[in-house]
Amino acid sequence: LQVEESAISLWNWTVTKHTGAVISDEQRAKLRFVACRLIWLCEGSDPPEGTIRRQILMSMKTGKGWIDIGKAGLADGFLENATSSIEKLYAKLRKGSEGEADIQVHRADVEKSLFKVLSYQAESAVAQGDFQKAMMCVQRCKDMLMKLPKETCYLSILCYNFGVETYEWKRYEQSSFWLSQSYDIGKMDMKYSVGKEMQAKVLRLLATTYFEWDCSLYLDKALKAISLANQENLHPAGFFLKVKILLRSGASDEDINSALAEFTHLEMSLDFCLNTAKLLLEHGRESVGFDFLKSVPERFESSPDLGKITLLHIEFLLQNKRELLAKQKIEEVIIGHYTGKQLLPEALNQLHIILWDRAAKHYEEKSYSEALHWYNYSVSFYTPGQIDQNLAKLQRNMASCYLHLKQVDKAKEAVKQAERCDPNSIFTKFSVYKIAVMENDTDKAMEAVIEMGKLAEKLSEHEDKLRVDKNTGSNLLSLAAQIALENDQQIVAIKALEYLSEHLQDCRQLFAALKCLVRLMLSKVMAENAEKRWVCLKNHFLTVDMLFKLSHKKLAESFTEEKFTGDMRILEAHWFRKVAWNLAVQFKDSPEKMRDFFVLSFKLSQFCPSDKAVLIAQKTCLLMAAAIDLEMGRQQVTPSEQTELFSQALQHLQTCKEIWKVLKLTGDFAKDPTDTLLLLYEFEARSKLNDPTLHNLMESVWEQPQIEIKTLEIIASLAMESPARYPVLCKKALKSALNLHRKQAVIDAVKFSKCLHSLINISLPTGLTDLDTCVLQEVWDYFEDALSVVGSTDAYPEMEILWLMTRAWNTGIFQYTVGKYKEAEQWCGLGMRFLNHLGSLKKSYE
Repeated sequence: LQVEESAISLWNWTVTKHTGAVISDEQRAKLRFVACRLIWLCEGSDPPEGTIRRQILMSMKTGKGWIDIGKAGLADGFLENATSSIEKLYAKLRKGSEGEADIQVHRADVEKSLFKVLSYQAESAVAQGDFQKAMMCVQRCKDMLMKLPKETCYLSILCYNFGVETYEWKRYEQSSFWLSQSYDIGKMDMKYSVGKEMQAKVLRLLATTYFEWDCSLYLDKALKAISLANQENLHPAGFFLKVKILLRSGASDEDINSALAEFTHLEMSLDFCLNTAKLLLEHGRESVGFDFLKSVPERFESSPDLGKITLLHIEFLLQNKRELLAKQKIEEVIIGHYTGKQLLPEALNQLHIILWDRAAKHYEEKSYSEALHWYNYSVSFYTPGQIDQNLAKLQRNMASCYLHLKQVDKAKEAVKQAERCDPNSIFTKFSVYKIAVMENDTDKAMEAVIEMGKLAEKLSEHEDKLRVDKNTGSNLLSLAAQIALENDQQIVAIKALEYLSEHLQDCRQLFAALKCLVRLMLSKVMAENAEKRWVCLKNHFLTVDMLFKLSHKKLAESFTEEKFTGDMRILEAHWFRKVAWNLAVQFKDSPEKMRDFFVLSFKLSQFCPSDKAVLIAQKTCLLMAAAIDLEMGRQQVTPSEQTELFSQALQHLQTCKEIWKVLKLTGDFAKDPTDTLLLLYEFEARSKLNDPTLHNLMESVWEQPQIEIKTLEIIASLAMESPARYPVLCKKALKSALNLHRKQAVIDAVKFSKCLHSLINISLPTGLTDLDTCVLQEVWDYFEDALSVVGSTDAYPEMEILWLMTRAWNTGIFQYTVGKYKEAEQWCGLGMRFLNHLGSLKKSYE
């Protein structure tokens, strides 16, 4: 008893709290669930009538509560319990009945509750997709309507709701069943019917269901349903749907006109009539559509919205390519505008949009005169002196057309009007800029692009509504740079690019713009013939150089850009480094520019993965840059310039050596000359810088077992090339080279003679008489080496033999002049020994 009382209290509390919106629907359903279960737990073997009635009520409401919050599966058990309790109640009431009249009263009482339970069970079944069960429950309810006629309206609306739900789920077959049931039930008892308006509503949805399910298959059913709906209650929606179905069915114009005539006297809004006309015209029924459209003004003579009819008429004339008729209509509107028949502001704005769209279409087709014609229609609606941002945009568009037509004066006047209306617009400044570039007015173009750069940072909030997206500023600056380049105005292009780089935050867009500009300029350069191409490249160098330096800067900054992924960065870096390489090759007649692009290519490659191909490219760029620095250093330059060039070369070489170390780990480079080039370039740079570490460098060189003769000879030459002067290193290199010559299986007499010549020259300077005995002995040995080789081959050059003979003889004469007669005799005798090896010249010297 206590549990039952608690359950009832909980139930009543739930009812009161729900009324005050203290608890939600779901919380109420849960509390009812608990209370109802407690009541059922308290059920005895023969509960009294009041308890059974309470159980029925609580079970029904609990089940309905679960259905209402979308948990129909939880409702079924409670609804079954309610049915079971109804049966118990009926049995109990029959027992206590005194006659047939009492039984009929009790049966009517019970059937009301059973009807409700069955309707709830139908709701639950529909929610769970159990169409058969729902159909069965509704049929039982329908059978009970003879005894419960007042429930006709309820059941009809319930079936309508089922029809709506299943229609929304696109279960058209089920939806058509429920809607048909709703209509049929609504006719069963006119006294308790849902009314003609509701019946028409049901039939309209039924017609729509057939129409969307399969119009070709269920066309007749759809037409029958909508005709019945219109008979029940004439409504604009029914009229519109009937026309729609007829159009889909391919009905004749006569049939459609008949359908339109049915609704001649129906109250319809202007918008509804316009939508009907639009429907007809969209389905290609021009004759019917335009006739209907012409009849509309008569129905709305006093309406201020009559302009909408004219607009629709103009739109469809244009869509059907009847431009001449559309122009006549527009001219009528313009005349009306100045004779007291103005369009409402909203309609006028819509007309401007139509006119601008048509003008834009002609502009895209390059029919600039025709585009101006449509823009002039739009201008006609503005009063002289009127200031309006849309008028400014209109004048800018007209200026673009005039420029294409080469009517610069008219373009300037249009831009002047745009400046009057909207002086702080970046679009207006861009129009000023285009004219300045076209007229080669560099100062004005620069002034305009500077203004554009400033406005790009703070585009006005009141900028016209038809402007493009937030990237407008950067897009216009990019276009400005392109226009300047196309017109050979490099300085203006550079300024535009500078502002672009500051303003454009999206790395992908920036690099797209940069690549576009690079391609544009390169295509322009490469279009020149071979003679002019070099001059063109030189003229464009400043812009190209700035572009690539900017690209390098932005690649470095892009590491903080989340949307600019690593793969994107690598692709861009590869593109720019390769183009920089190609440009370096193009500048073959300008060492400084060639070097700069090789260095840029190297820097850009640092943003690429260090695979073998990239490492080779980096190594080559740095070697080329170092070689060019050394070459420029050999030219007639000041000492300070030489120092800078040689130091720069040394920096490139140090970086290159590090890359080379890594690269050698990736494969076999036995035949690669990089080690030799690095050695020679470094030796030249350090020797000409008078670097104190030069000797340490050479110590490692002398120890190399496989150093080539040619390398040693070049080192010897570089050691004495101004401003370097290292006779000791030169001599050592030549001696090493001579030793290698001797070790050859077959001595190359020509190469041997040149090496020996250089060694004797450095060891025995011409004109010196006071020579150390050790030096003379060393040089004597070189002459003996020469005699040995001369005696063993006929390939020794005769002029070299003559030179050796002359040097030995002159050395003896020098010794004689200083009183060293014995030494003089020895050296002169040495010279005579070479005489015997002379060929055709022997007689001349004997």
